[in-house]
Amino acid sequence: MYESFTPLTPPGAAPSDPQPSPAPTEPVVNPFVAPVAPALAFATPETRSSPSARRTVGPGFVFGAVLASALLASGGTFVAVSAATHAPTTPAVLPAGTVASTGSVTGGTSVVDIVKAVSPAVVTIVADGVTITDPTTGQTGTGTATGSGVIFDANGLILTNHHVVADNPQTLTVNLKDGRSFPGTVYGVDTLTDLAIVKIEATGLPTAPIGDSSTIQVGQEAIAIGSPLGTFTDSVTSGIISAVGRTIPVDTGTVLTNLIQTDTAINPGNSGGPLLDPSGKVIGVNTAGATGSQGIGFAIPIDIARPLMTQASAGQPLARPYLGIRFETIDPTVQKNNNLPVANGAWIPTASADQSGASVVAGGPAAQGGLQAGDIITAVDGTTLDATHPLDIVTSQHAPGDSIKLDVLRNGQTTQLTVVLGTRPATA
Repeated sequence: MYESFTPLTPPGAAPSDPQPSPAPTEPVVNPFVAPVAPALAFATPETRSSPSARRTVGPGFVFGAVLASALLASGGTFVAVSAATHAPTTPAVLPAGTVASTGSVTGGTSVVDIVKAVSPAVVTIVADGVTITDPTTGQTGTGTATGSGVIFDANGLILTNHHVVADNPQTLTVNLKDGRSFPGTVYGVDTLTDLAIVKIEATGLPTAPIGDSSTIQVGQEAIAIGSPLGTFTDSVTSGIISAVGRTIPVDTGTVLTNLIQTDTAINPGNSGGPLLDPSGKVIGVNTAGATGSQGIGFAIPIDIARPLMTQASAGQPLARPYLGIRFETIDPTVQKNNNLPVANGAWIPTASADQSGASVVAGGPAAQGGLQAGDIITAVDGTTLDATHPLDIVTSQHAPGDSIKLDVLRNGQTTQLTVVLGTRPATA
Protein backbone atom coordinates (compact mmCIF):
# COMPACT_ATOMS: atom_id res chain seq x y z
CA MET A 1 0.00 0.00 0.00
CA TYR A 2 2.97 2.28 0.34
CA GLU A 3 5.13 3.46 -2.48
CA SER A 4 7.57 6.33 -2.03
CA PHE A 5 7.55 10.00 -3.13
CA THR A 6 9.98 12.91 -3.33
CA PRO A 7 9.36 16.61 -4.10
CA LEU A 8 9.47 17.37 -7.83
CA THR A 9 12.12 19.80 -8.89
CA PRO A 10 12.13 21.59 -12.21
CA PRO A 11 15.02 20.80 -14.57
CA GLY A 12 18.25 22.17 -13.20
CA ALA A 13 16.98 22.76 -9.71
CA ALA A 14 18.81 21.47 -6.68
CA PRO A 15 16.60 19.72 -4.09
CA SER A 16 16.46 20.43 -0.41
CA ASP A 17 17.15 17.60 2.01
CA PRO A 18 14.20 15.58 3.23
CA GLN A 19 12.84 16.91 6.50
CA PRO A 20 11.25 14.73 9.16
CA SER A 21 7.54 14.41 8.54
CA PRO A 22 4.74 13.01 10.64
CA ALA A 23 3.64 9.47 9.92
CA PRO A 24 0.16 8.90 8.51
CA THR A 25 -2.79 8.84 10.88
CA GLU A 26 -3.03 5.73 12.85
CA PRO A 27 0.27 4.49 11.44
CA VAL A 28 -0.86 2.10 8.73
CA VAL A 29 0.97 -1.06 7.80
CA ASN A 30 1.60 -1.31 4.08
CA PRO A 31 0.04 -4.42 2.60
CA PHE A 32 1.37 -3.79 -0.89
CA VAL A 33 4.82 -4.87 -1.90
CA ALA A 34 4.76 -4.66 -5.68
CA PRO A 35 7.41 -2.18 -6.86
CA VAL A 36 6.36 0.91 -8.77
CA ALA A 37 8.50 1.93 -11.71
CA PRO A 38 8.05 5.70 -12.05
CA ALA A 39 9.55 8.15 -9.59
CA LEU A 40 7.07 10.54 -8.03
CA ALA A 41 7.78 14.11 -7.14
CA PHE A 42 6.16 16.87 -5.13
CA ALA A 43 4.51 19.38 -7.35
CA THR A 44 6.40 22.22 -5.74
CA PRO A 45 9.70 23.35 -7.16
CA GLU A 46 12.44 22.54 -4.67
CA THR A 47 16.14 23.17 -4.61
CA ARG A 48 18.57 20.34 -5.04
CA SER A 49 22.28 19.84 -4.75
CA SER A 50 22.91 18.65 -8.28
CA PRO A 51 21.08 19.86 -11.37
CA SER A 52 20.04 16.43 -12.58
CA ALA A 53 19.21 14.87 -9.23
CA ARG A 54 15.69 14.18 -8.06
CA ARG A 55 15.01 12.92 -4.58
CA THR A 56 13.34 9.56 -4.79
CA VAL A 57 12.50 6.85 -2.33
CA GLY A 58 11.64 3.21 -2.72
CA PRO A 59 9.93 2.69 -6.07
CA GLY A 60 10.68 6.28 -6.95
CA PHE A 61 7.83 8.52 -5.85
CA VAL A 62 8.89 12.14 -5.60
CA PHE A 63 7.33 15.02 -3.76
CA GLY A 64 7.71 18.18 -5.57
CA ALA A 65 5.37 20.46 -7.26
CA VAL A 66 7.50 23.11 -5.64
CA LEU A 67 10.09 25.02 -7.60
CA ALA A 68 13.18 26.32 -5.85
CA SER A 69 16.53 27.99 -6.20
CA ALA A 70 19.28 27.39 -3.66
CA LEU A 71 22.15 29.40 -2.28
CA LEU A 72 24.47 26.86 -0.72
CA ALA A 73 27.04 27.46 1.98
CA SER A 74 29.81 27.31 -0.61
CA GLY A 75 28.55 30.64 -1.88
CA GLY A 76 27.47 29.19 -5.21
CA THR A 77 24.01 30.09 -6.44
CA PHE A 78 22.00 27.51 -8.27
CA VAL A 79 18.86 28.83 -9.95
CA ALA A 80 16.11 26.50 -11.06
CA VAL A 81 13.72 28.41 -13.31
CA SER A 82 13.61 31.56 -11.24
CA ALA A 83 10.86 34.13 -11.33
CA ALA A 84 13.42 36.66 -12.47
CA THR A 85 13.96 34.84 -15.74
CA HIS A 86 10.30 34.81 -16.80
CA ALA A 87 8.05 37.82 -16.45
CA PRO A 88 4.73 36.63 -15.01
CA THR A 89 1.68 36.99 -17.18
CA THR A 90 -0.12 40.25 -16.51
CA PRO A 91 -3.20 39.28 -14.53
CA ALA A 92 -6.69 40.48 -15.15
CA VAL A 93 -7.49 43.09 -12.50
CA LEU A 94 -10.57 42.45 -10.39
CA PRO A 95 -12.19 45.03 -8.14
CA ALA A 96 -11.11 44.63 -4.52
CA GLY A 97 -13.59 42.49 -2.68
CA THR A 98 -14.74 40.50 -5.71
CA VAL A 99 -15.57 36.99 -4.58
CA ALA A 100 -15.75 34.00 -6.87
CA SER A 101 -18.82 31.80 -6.75
CA THR A 102 -18.98 29.50 -3.75
CA GLY A 103 -21.47 27.21 -5.48
CA SER A 104 -21.59 25.85 -9.02
CA VAL A 105 -19.73 27.84 -11.65
CA THR A 106 -22.18 30.12 -13.44
CA GLY A 107 -22.41 30.60 -17.19
CA GLY A 108 -21.96 26.90 -18.02
CA THR A 109 -19.40 24.31 -17.10
CA SER A 110 -16.89 24.56 -19.93
CA VAL A 111 -13.24 24.71 -18.95
CA VAL A 112 -13.23 28.35 -20.06
CA ASP A 113 -16.11 29.20 -17.71
CA ILE A 114 -14.51 27.28 -14.85
CA VAL A 115 -11.17 29.02 -15.24
CA LYS A 116 -12.79 32.47 -15.36
CA ALA A 117 -14.67 31.76 -12.14
CA VAL A 118 -12.02 29.94 -10.11
CA SER A 119 -8.61 31.27 -11.19
CA PRO A 120 -8.95 34.56 -9.23
CA ALA A 121 -8.85 32.40 -6.07
CA VAL A 122 -5.66 30.55 -7.06
CA VAL A 123 -2.47 32.11 -5.70
CA THR A 124 1.28 31.74 -6.04
CA ILE A 125 3.18 31.27 -2.77
CA VAL A 126 6.87 32.21 -2.61
CA ALA A 127 8.85 30.97 0.40
CA ASP A 128 12.15 32.85 0.75
CA GLY A 129 15.02 31.87 3.01
CA VAL A 130 14.18 28.16 3.02
CA THR A 131 16.81 26.12 4.85
CA ILE A 132 18.49 23.73 2.43
CA THR A 133 21.18 21.12 2.91
CA ASP A 134 23.15 19.81 -0.05
CA PRO A 135 22.84 16.01 0.26
CA THR A 136 26.16 15.55 -1.58
CA THR A 137 28.37 17.95 0.35
CA GLY A 138 26.38 18.36 3.55
CA GLN A 139 26.61 22.14 3.19
CA THR A 140 23.65 24.13 4.44
CA GLY A 141 22.33 27.37 3.05
CA THR A 142 19.11 29.09 2.07
CA GLY A 143 16.96 29.10 -1.04
CA THR A 144 13.53 29.94 -2.39
CA ALA A 145 10.59 27.61 -3.02
CA THR A 146 7.52 28.47 -5.06
CA GLY A 147 4.18 26.71 -5.05
CA SER A 148 0.47 27.35 -5.39
CA GLY A 149 -2.53 27.66 -3.10
CA VAL A 150 -6.28 28.24 -3.21
CA ILE A 151 -8.26 30.80 -1.21
CA PHE A 152 -11.16 29.13 0.61
CA ASP A 153 -12.10 31.93 3.03
CA ALA A 154 -12.52 35.53 1.89
CA ASN A 155 -10.81 36.71 5.07
CA GLY A 156 -7.39 35.62 3.87
CA LEU A 157 -7.18 31.86 4.47
CA ILE A 158 -5.37 29.79 1.84
CA LEU A 159 -5.10 26.01 1.55
CA THR A 160 -1.79 24.64 0.26
CA ASN A 161 0.68 21.79 0.75
CA HIS A 162 2.88 21.60 3.83
CA HIS A 163 5.95 21.03 1.68
CA VAL A 164 5.33 24.40 -0.02
CA VAL A 165 5.94 26.24 3.26
CA ALA A 166 8.25 23.76 5.02
CA ASP A 167 11.96 24.11 5.88
CA ASN A 168 11.59 27.26 8.00
CA PRO A 169 11.13 29.99 5.36
CA GLN A 170 12.16 33.45 6.53
CA THR A 171 9.33 35.10 4.60
CA LEU A 172 6.21 34.05 2.70
CA THR A 173 4.75 36.14 -0.11
CA VAL A 174 1.32 35.42 -1.59
CA ASN A 175 0.70 36.73 -5.10
CA LEU A 176 -2.89 37.04 -6.34
CA LYS A 177 -4.06 36.94 -9.94
CA ASP A 178 -5.31 40.54 -9.69
CA GLY A 179 -1.73 41.74 -9.20
CA ARG A 180 -1.79 42.22 -5.45
CA SER A 181 0.85 40.71 -3.15
CA PHE A 182 0.62 40.12 0.58
CA PRO A 183 3.03 38.87 3.22
CA GLY A 184 1.82 35.54 4.55
CA THR A 185 2.15 33.52 7.71
CA VAL A 186 1.64 29.81 8.32
CA TYR A 187 -1.68 29.54 10.17
CA GLY A 188 -1.20 25.87 10.85
CA VAL A 189 0.22 22.59 9.58
CA ASP A 190 -1.63 19.29 9.28
CA THR A 191 -0.33 16.46 11.45
CA LEU A 192 -2.02 13.86 9.25
CA THR A 193 -0.98 14.58 5.68
CA ASP A 194 0.81 17.09 3.43
CA LEU A 195 -1.46 20.09 4.03
CA ALA A 196 -1.03 23.55 5.53
CA ILE A 197 -3.02 26.76 5.77
CA VAL A 198 -1.49 30.16 5.08
CA LYS A 199 -3.00 33.45 6.35
CA ILE A 200 -2.79 36.87 4.74
CA GLU A 201 -4.23 40.09 6.18
CA ALA A 202 -6.95 40.84 3.64
CA THR A 203 -10.73 40.65 3.38
CA GLY A 204 -13.22 40.35 0.55
CA LEU A 205 -10.97 38.00 -1.38
CA PRO A 206 -12.17 35.76 -4.21
CA THR A 207 -12.82 32.22 -3.03
CA ALA A 208 -13.02 28.89 -4.83
CA PRO A 209 -16.14 26.72 -4.61
CA ILE A 210 -15.46 23.62 -2.50
CA GLY A 211 -16.72 20.27 -3.75
CA ASP A 212 -17.15 16.75 -2.40
CA SER A 213 -14.36 14.30 -3.13
CA SER A 214 -16.43 11.33 -1.95
CA THR A 215 -18.50 11.52 -5.15
CA ILE A 216 -15.51 11.33 -7.52
CA GLN A 217 -15.88 8.85 -10.36
CA VAL A 218 -12.92 7.33 -12.18
CA GLY A 219 -12.92 8.68 -15.72
CA GLN A 220 -14.52 12.04 -14.95
CA GLU A 221 -12.88 15.24 -16.10
CA ALA A 222 -10.31 16.96 -13.87
CA ILE A 223 -8.80 20.42 -14.16
CA ALA A 224 -5.69 21.80 -12.42
CA ILE A 225 -4.75 25.46 -11.98
CA GLY A 226 -1.43 26.62 -10.58
CA SER A 227 2.03 28.05 -11.21
CA PRO A 228 4.13 25.36 -12.92
CA LEU A 229 7.87 26.00 -12.68
CA GLY A 230 7.01 28.82 -10.30
CA THR A 231 6.76 31.34 -13.11
CA PHE A 232 4.00 30.34 -15.50
CA THR A 233 1.26 31.60 -13.21
CA ASP A 234 -2.42 30.88 -13.79
CA SER A 235 -1.64 27.87 -15.97
CA VAL A 236 -4.48 25.44 -16.64
CA THR A 237 -4.23 21.74 -17.48
CA SER A 238 -6.96 19.15 -17.81
CA GLY A 239 -7.38 15.40 -17.92
CA ILE A 240 -9.36 12.76 -16.09
CA ILE A 241 -9.48 11.02 -12.72
CA SER A 242 -7.37 7.89 -13.22
CA ALA A 243 -7.95 6.21 -9.85
CA VAL A 244 -8.83 6.91 -6.24
CA GLY A 245 -7.56 5.59 -2.92
CA ARG A 246 -3.90 5.53 -3.93
CA THR A 247 -1.14 5.22 -1.32
CA ILE A 248 2.40 6.44 -1.95
CA PRO A 249 5.55 6.81 0.16
CA VAL A 250 7.60 9.97 -0.23
CA ASP A 251 11.28 10.73 0.08
CA THR A 252 10.84 12.22 3.53
CA GLY A 253 9.73 8.84 4.83
CA THR A 254 6.10 9.96 5.01
CA VAL A 255 3.35 7.84 3.49
CA LEU A 256 0.41 9.62 1.88
CA THR A 257 -2.81 7.63 1.70
CA ASN A 258 -6.20 7.86 0.00
CA LEU A 259 -4.92 10.04 -2.83
CA ILE A 260 -6.63 10.91 -6.09
CA GLN A 261 -4.63 9.85 -9.15
CA THR A 262 -5.01 11.95 -12.30
CA ASP A 263 -3.42 12.25 -15.72
CA THR A 264 -3.85 16.02 -15.51
CA ALA A 265 -0.37 17.54 -15.79
CA ILE A 266 1.01 18.22 -12.28
CA ASN A 267 4.34 20.01 -12.62
CA PRO A 268 6.83 21.62 -10.22
CA GLY A 269 5.09 24.73 -8.94
CA ASN A 270 1.59 23.18 -9.00
CA SER A 271 1.84 21.95 -5.40
CA GLY A 272 -0.97 23.33 -3.29
CA GLY A 273 -3.11 24.36 -6.25
CA PRO A 274 -6.66 23.06 -6.74
CA LEU A 275 -7.84 20.03 -8.68
CA LEU A 276 -11.34 20.78 -9.95
CA ASP A 277 -14.28 18.64 -10.99
CA PRO A 278 -16.37 19.22 -14.17
CA SER A 279 -18.54 21.76 -12.33
CA GLY A 280 -15.53 23.82 -11.25
CA LYS A 281 -15.51 22.80 -7.59
CA VAL A 282 -12.31 21.96 -5.70
CA ILE A 283 -12.07 18.20 -5.17
CA GLY A 284 -8.37 17.95 -4.35
CA VAL A 285 -5.08 19.67 -3.56
CA ASN A 286 -2.38 18.90 -6.15
CA THR A 287 0.57 17.36 -4.35
CA ALA A 288 2.87 15.12 -6.37
CA GLY A 289 3.69 13.87 -9.83
CA ALA A 290 5.62 10.95 -11.26
CA THR A 291 9.00 11.57 -12.83
CA GLY A 292 10.24 9.40 -15.65
CA SER A 293 6.68 8.85 -16.85
CA GLN A 294 3.73 10.80 -18.15
CA GLY A 295 0.23 11.31 -16.86
CA ILE A 296 0.69 10.20 -13.25
CA GLY A 297 -0.14 12.89 -10.73
CA PHE A 298 -1.67 12.87 -7.27
CA ALA A 299 -3.91 15.13 -5.21
CA ILE A 300 -5.11 15.02 -1.62
CA PRO A 301 -8.94 14.75 -1.55
CA ILE A 302 -10.65 17.92 -0.40
CA ASP A 303 -12.72 15.95 2.13
CA ILE A 304 -9.49 15.28 4.05
CA ALA A 305 -8.80 19.02 4.12
CA ARG A 306 -12.35 20.09 4.97
CA PRO A 307 -12.10 19.73 8.79
CA LEU A 308 -8.94 21.88 8.80
CA MET A 309 -10.63 24.55 6.70
CA THR A 310 -13.57 24.63 9.09
CA GLN A 311 -11.25 24.96 12.10
CA ALA A 312 -9.27 27.78 10.49
CA SER A 313 -12.39 29.71 9.46
CA ALA A 314 -13.56 29.49 13.08
CA GLY A 315 -10.20 30.79 14.33
CA GLN A 316 -9.34 27.48 15.96
CA PRO A 317 -5.94 25.76 15.95
CA LEU A 318 -5.60 22.89 13.49
CA ALA A 319 -6.04 19.52 15.18
CA ARG A 320 -6.68 15.98 14.02
CA PRO A 321 -8.40 13.15 15.90
CA TYR A 322 -6.29 10.25 17.12
CA LEU A 323 -7.13 6.63 17.86
CA GLY A 324 -3.69 5.33 18.71
CA ILE A 325 -3.59 2.15 16.62
CA ARG A 326 -1.66 0.67 13.74
CA PHE A 327 -3.97 -0.90 11.18
CA GLU A 328 -4.26 -2.32 7.69
CA THR A 329 -7.18 -1.65 5.40
CA ILE A 330 -8.41 -5.10 4.42
CA ASP A 331 -8.26 -5.94 0.72
CA PRO A 332 -8.10 -9.37 -0.99
CA THR A 333 -4.33 -9.61 -0.48
CA VAL A 334 -4.42 -8.68 3.21
CA GLN A 335 -7.36 -11.01 3.79
CA LYS A 336 -5.64 -13.96 2.10
CA ASN A 337 -2.19 -13.42 3.61
CA ASN A 338 -3.54 -13.15 7.14
CA ASN A 339 -6.46 -15.58 6.87
CA LEU A 340 -9.00 -12.94 7.91
CA PRO A 341 -12.71 -13.82 8.10
CA VAL A 342 -13.99 -10.66 6.33
CA ALA A 343 -13.15 -8.84 3.08
CA ASN A 344 -13.52 -5.28 4.40
CA GLY A 345 -12.61 -3.32 7.48
CA ALA A 346 -9.56 -2.12 9.41
CA TRP A 347 -7.46 -4.93 10.88
CA ILE A 348 -5.25 -4.25 13.90
CA PRO A 349 -2.33 -6.65 13.35
CA THR A 350 -1.45 -9.20 15.99
CA ALA A 351 2.00 -9.25 17.55
CA SER A 352 3.08 -12.10 15.27
CA ALA A 353 1.96 -10.26 12.12
CA ASP A 354 3.15 -6.77 13.08
CA GLN A 355 6.90 -6.35 13.14
CA SER A 356 6.89 -2.55 13.55
CA GLY A 357 5.94 -2.19 17.18
CA ALA A 358 2.79 -2.26 19.27
CA SER A 359 -0.34 -2.07 17.13
CA VAL A 360 -2.34 -0.50 19.97
CA VAL A 361 -0.62 2.43 21.71
CA ALA A 362 -0.51 1.82 25.45
CA GLY A 363 -2.71 4.31 27.27
CA GLY A 364 -4.01 5.73 24.00
CA PRO A 365 -7.67 6.36 23.13
CA ALA A 366 -8.09 2.96 21.46
CA ALA A 367 -6.54 1.10 24.39
CA GLN A 368 -8.73 2.99 26.84
CA GLY A 369 -11.77 2.13 24.72
CA GLY A 370 -10.96 -1.58 24.81
CA LEU A 371 -9.50 -2.22 21.35
CA GLN A 372 -6.97 -5.05 21.12
CA ALA A 373 -4.47 -6.41 18.63
CA GLY A 374 -6.25 -8.79 16.28
CA ASP A 375 -9.51 -6.82 16.30
CA ILE A 376 -11.17 -5.91 13.01
CA ILE A 377 -13.08 -2.61 12.98
CA THR A 378 -15.94 -3.02 10.50
CA ALA A 379 -17.90 0.21 11.01
CA VAL A 380 -17.66 3.65 12.63
CA ASP A 381 -20.90 5.24 13.82
CA GLY A 382 -22.81 3.02 11.41
CA THR A 383 -20.59 3.75 8.39
CA THR A 384 -19.30 0.46 6.98
CA LEU A 385 -15.56 0.50 6.32
CA ASP A 386 -14.42 -0.48 2.83
CA ALA A 387 -11.99 0.61 0.12
CA THR A 388 -13.83 3.90 -0.44
CA HIS A 389 -14.49 4.48 3.27
CA PRO A 390 -11.21 3.55 5.03
CA LEU A 391 -10.85 4.06 8.76
CA ASP A 392 -8.51 7.05 8.57
CA ILE A 393 -10.78 8.97 6.19
CA VAL A 394 -13.91 8.27 8.22
CA THR A 395 -12.33 9.26 11.54
CA SER A 396 -10.68 12.36 10.01
CA GLN A 397 -14.13 13.93 9.73
CA HIS A 398 -14.38 13.95 13.53
CA ALA A 399 -12.76 16.32 16.00
CA PRO A 400 -10.57 15.50 19.00
CA GLY A 401 -12.82 14.79 21.97
CA ASP A 402 -15.60 13.24 19.89
CA SER A 403 -16.98 9.88 21.00
CA ILE A 404 -17.33 7.32 18.25
CA LYS A 405 -18.97 3.89 18.25
CA LEU A 406 -16.97 1.11 16.64
CA ASP A 407 -18.32 -2.21 15.41
CA VAL A 408 -15.52 -4.66 16.18
CA LEU A 409 -15.12 -8.27 15.09
CA ARG A 410 -13.16 -10.23 17.70
CA ASN A 411 -12.75 -14.01 17.74
CA GLY A 412 -15.73 -14.42 15.44
CA GLN A 413 -18.04 -12.28 17.56
CA THR A 414 -19.16 -8.71 16.83
CA THR A 415 -19.12 -6.23 19.67
CA GLN A 416 -19.52 -2.46 19.90
CA LEU A 417 -17.00 -0.24 21.64
CA THR A 418 -17.07 3.49 22.37
CA VAL A 419 -13.83 5.40 21.98
CA VAL A 420 -13.18 9.05 22.83
CA LEU A 421 -10.81 10.42 20.19
CA GLY A 422 -7.63 12.12 21.33
CA THR A 423 -5.55 14.78 19.57
CA ARG A 424 -3.12 13.47 17.03
CA PRO A 425 0.47 14.35 18.04
CA ALA A 426 2.89 15.65 15.43
CA THR A 427 5.05 12.56 15.88
CA ALA A 428 2.22 10.00 15.63
